[in-house]
Order: sequence, then structure tokens, then C-alpha cells
Amino acid sequence: MTEFVANCSMPLAIIFLAAGFFFLVKGADIFVDGSSSIAKKFHVPSIIIGLTIVAMGTSLPEAAVSVTASLANQNTLAVSNVVGSNIFNLMVVIGMCAVLTPVAVQRETLKRDFPFSVFCAILLLILGWMGPMQLGHGDGVIFLVLFAIFIGCMIRSALKANKEGKTAEGDSSEIDEMKIMSLPKSLLFIVMGAAGIILGGDVVVNSATNIATRLGMSETLVGLTIVSIGTSLPELVTSVVAARKHEVDMALGNAIGSNIFNILMVLGIAGAISPMAFLTENIIDIVILLVFSLIVWFFAWTKQKLNRGEGAIMLALYAAFMVYICMR
Repeated sequence: MTEFVANCSMPLAIIFLAAGFFFLVKGADIFVDGSSSIAKKFHVPSIIIGLTIVAMGTSLPEAAVSVTASLANQNTLAVSNVVGSNIFNLMVVIGMCAVLTPVAVQRETLKRDFPFSVFCAILLLILGWMGPMQLGHGDGVIFLVLFAIFIGCMIRSALKANKEGKTAEGDSSEIDEMKIMSLPKSLLFIVMGAAGIILGGDVVVNSATNIATRLGMSETLVGLTIVSIGTSLPELVTSVVAARKHEVDMALGNAIGSNIFNILMVLGIAGAISPMAFLTENIIDIVILLVFSLIVWFFAWTKQKLNRGEGAIMLALYAAFMVYICMR
């Protein structure tokens, strides 16, 4: 199957790519439903489920693609997929929300999550550059340790806010209303979801590589465009629907959290499994991610919200970035 997808015709490769994205997204959705149901069955607080299982679920497509790429020694796709997804989440997902309706910014996002996301991007840049030009097993372990610390701090903060009767940034009212499935059905959902994620990741990596080869594109360019946008589409659709309902209070916090998860969890797992090559293009793209992060951070500090004009600027900057990476 892998060999066939990697060598099939262009039209078939595009169909396989779309099918791979479907399996990734649906698999992640089913996996989260099953995992959340089991957690609820064992009386795990909803706030913790929201900050761990559900939050990680949005990064499962990126994780599947990056880990599969790492295992297949198509390492540049792994790094560029994460960096491209982070830029897309920040500039397009949040930019689109801001254009539709002003996005309120939580205090924790400004003072805790934004600085930490910038720190993670800087750490990725330093470790990759000093590697030399490689993310190795040790770097992956460092990311995973930081990820565990970050999750621990998030849970502690959320439980404290919950105890004080405040609204925590990981508010999980939807999880509270979720129906608890039977244990066999929950386990079946987890197995089916995991199978969909693994199959989808494999198909996306092989079909994307096939398309890149036939079009003469680099794996980095494919990772920054087709793959990163495809794996981030669920976040975009969810955020746009929320914006249309004027329910985007946590949109920026969710996007920043997803970006932190992508670097620490996704590249942490991929790096711990197999060393990843780090290209000059990756360095440039991470610097662009840092610049974009600082711009959005500055926008967010003003009046504690992102308005329509700032959203339009973010979308324009992403369009300029796309033109740049296609021309280089």
C-alpha cells in the first residue's frame, strides 16, 4: 500500500492526500471521544480532560504526519509541517476569527502562554542549529520533559482557578455534557481512532512526497503548504464556526496552546524516535514564526483584544509568507 501511494499517478496521489487528511481528522476525533469517555468514567475532572486529551487531540494530525515522516527518514517534512502549522494557526486561524469578530485575549495567554510559545520556538531554533543542523534523540527528550512540565502547570493553574470559582482557560462545558460510552465501546473508539491516525499519517506523508517529487517541489515547501494547512484545517473550521457564533473568547489561547503542543509534543515524540535533519530553510521559517508571534503579541497587548484591522494585517502577512516560500 505504501509503495503504491508513493508511486501512483498525480490524480490518484491528490485523492489519497485528501483521504489521508480525512482519516487523520476523523481518527483524532474518534480517539478523543473514546479517551474522554474513559476518563469521565473514572471520574477525571472535566477541566483536566480538556487540558490534556482534548487539547492534545487537535495536535494528533500533526503528530501522526511528523512521526511517520521521521520514521520514513523524510525528516524535513516533519519539522516544516510543525512550523507551517504553527504559522497557519497563528496568522490564519486567529486572523480569520478577528476579521469576523474581535477576539478577546485572556490575561493568562498574554502573561504565560505567549512568552512560553516564543521560548519554545527559540529553543527549537537553538537546538536545531546547534545540533549541528539536526534534532536528535536528546532534543526530543528535552521537548517531552518541558511538555510534561507545561501540562502539569496548566492542570495546577486550572484546578486552582476551578477551586476559586473562576473560569479557567481550559473550560470544558462541552465535556461535562458529553455522554459516557460503555467501556468496550470507548476502547473500540480508541483503537479505531488510533488506526485512522496511523493510516492517515502514512497516506499523507507518502502522497505528499509523491506530489512533491512530480511537481519538483521540496519536502520543506510541501510541509509548509499542503501538509501544514491540511492538518490545521480542523482548527480553522472550528474557530470560524465559533467566531460566527461570537464565541471566540479562548480562540487565541487555544491557538497558542496548540503551537506549544506542536513543538514540544509532536517534535518531541518525532525526535525521540528518530533524529531529524534541520535545514537552513527551517531556520528562516522559525525566525519568521518568531517575528509573527511578536507582532500578534503586540496586537494582543493593545486593548486586550484583536480587532478586524489587525486580523486583516495577519492574513495579509500570511499571504506574503506563502508568496515568499513558493518563490524561494
